Amino acid sequence: MKIVEKTESREKCAEAGWFAWDCILDHKINREFILSLKPLGGFVYLDMLRQPFFKIENDYYMIKGIEGNNYFRIAVHGKHQEYLEKIEEFVNTEKQNSL
Repeated sequence: MKIVEKTESREKCAEAGWFAWDCILDHKINREFILSLKPLGGFVYLDMLRQPFFKIENDYYMIKGIEGNNYFRIAVHGKHQEYLEKIEEFVNTEKQNSL
């Protein structure tokens, strides 16, 4: 799974010091991909929902998405924007180690 495009999210949260991006993937999100993100932080995966939802939280970023979509959202605290590139690298290389 690779991120093929990254755009600033339409939902603005900059007034709180957070910035968000929508990451478009080359495939639809599946269970295997969601579980591969587990090392990135506090992990919630509600697979019993009609549209299974996942969320990963860290002190400096949050990742949210829905299984079956071809995109997910990353929100990063403004002072720690380097995590955006680290998360993108993790996804694109499917690294299994934490940041």
